[in-house]
Amino acid sequence: MRDIWLRTARLGFSRWTEADLPLAEALWGDPRVARYLCAAGVFAPAGIAARLRAEIENEQTRGIQYWPLFLRADGAFAGCCGLRPAAEPETLELGVHLLPACWGRGLAREAAEAVIARAFGPLGAKRLRAGHHPDNGASRRLIEGLGFRPVGAVLYAPTGRMHPTYELTPADRR
Repeated sequence: MRDIWLRTARLGFSRWTEADLPLAEALWGDPRVARYLCAAGVFAPAGIAARLRAEIENEQTRGIQYWPLFLRADGAFAGCCGLRPAAEPETLELGVHLLPACWGRGLAREAAEAVIARAFGPLGAKRLRAGHHPDNGASRRLIEGLGFRPVGAVLYAPTGRMHPTYELTPADRR
């Protein structure tokens, strides 16, 4: 049974382990997901394993990761949502990656709101950053709907494209 450490109405947050490679492959190996995350449009198996190791290391060293998500109704894997370190001090980067079967159901917003509350609460972040692939309109609408403000664009090396970037502070949430 999975250790669920955070719950929302429909989701349970767990922590990645090495045993989760099949889940990571289902998510980051899906070309409909990967097209927004890497230039090749699909991750090689070694890249997926490296991403999983990086998430586990972030949890071990910083207490954050893009935590795996499970539907509370049936325990099905839904994707991941969480945080990673950003270049600026006291800043974290928010991200959500969902399996296509979970798109369009409001799950990304539900997960992101829980992570934002954790970031500005127990984790004490002063600022959150989020970005999206320029062709991903759903991510743009999610980020803007969460109250993030545009701050420019940055080159996202894995895609080789300039990704619109946004910022959110605790004051923006009030």
